[in-house]
Amino acid sequence: MSDTQQRIDTLVKSNDILLFMKGNASFPMCGFSGRAIQILKACGVDPKSVATVNVLEDPEIRQGIKEYSHWPTIPQLYVKGEFIGGSDIMMEMYESGELKQVLGT
Repeated sequence: MSDTQQRIDTLVKSNDILLFMKGNASFPMCGFSGRAIQILKACGVDPKSVATVNVLEDPEIRQGIKEYSHWPTIPQLYVKGEFIGGSDIMMEMYESGELKQVLGT
C-alpha cells in the first residue's frame, strides 16, 4: 500500500463520519460537495462533527481516494470505515431513509 493509500486508510478508519470533498463543511467549493453537507444536515448530523478532507489541498489524496474506493467522483462519504458513496447515492439513501439508519441519527 502506498503512503497516500495508507494515509487515506488511516483517515477512513479513525473517523466515524468522513467526507472527502472540495472545500470543507463551512465552505464547500463545488455544488456536489455542498449538496453532500446539506444531506448530512437533513439527516440530523452537525456539520461540525463531520471530519472533512479538502481534496483541492492535496492532489495525491484527490487522486488516491478515487483509487482507494474504486469510485471516480468526489465527494465520497465514509461512515465507520465503510464507503457509502457520492452525493447522488447519499440523496437516494436519504430519500429512502437508509442514510439516517447508517448514520445512526
